[in-house]
Amino acid sequence: MRAVMVVGTKRAGKTTTTENLIRELTKKGYRVAAIKHISEPEFTIDMPGKDTWRFAQSGARTIICVAAEEIATIEKVQIDTVKTEQLLRKCKGNDIVLIEGLKRRLSNVKSIWKIVVVKSSEEAASAHKTYKPILAFSGPYNTIEVDPGVPYVDALKSPEKLADIVEEKLLKK
Repeated sequence: MRAVMVVGTKRAGKTTTTENLIRELTKKGYRVAAIKHISEPEFTIDMPGKDTWRFAQSGARTIICVAAEEIATIEKVQIDTVKTEQLLRKCKGNDIVLIEGLKRRLSNVKSIWKIVVVKSSEEAASAHKTYKPILAFSGPYNTIEVDPGVPYVDALKSPEKLADIVEEKLLKK
């Protein structure tokens, strides 16, 4: 499965970069899946008191919600017991998976390219130690002087250029 991570510090623009990249890749005809890591330990996608929540409280480990235009699967599992490959398999049928977050787990996984969203030269310099391999930089800080070897694209102003880089590196093979 082809995957790209969008990583960076808080409020750097990771979600906007991911959103714009999804939009541009789908315009090009690609099927895109997205994985979003939510770091708040108490977060739940389920709503207390709703039927699905009640099923989980009763002991169900997997709950499938079926509506007119979507199906959601809720799995009650500790994330540290789930392998990355298992997460990616859930995205089968797509051309590419965009991952926002999971940086502690995947920062050095060589098979997953990283788009690093940075706000400063310090963040850009630190990224080279933290993330491997880097596909591109984006964000409020233009990294061209820090690292001319890795392309910089402002995902707010030119999201199509970022999509072109992803397409050339990962999808046109």
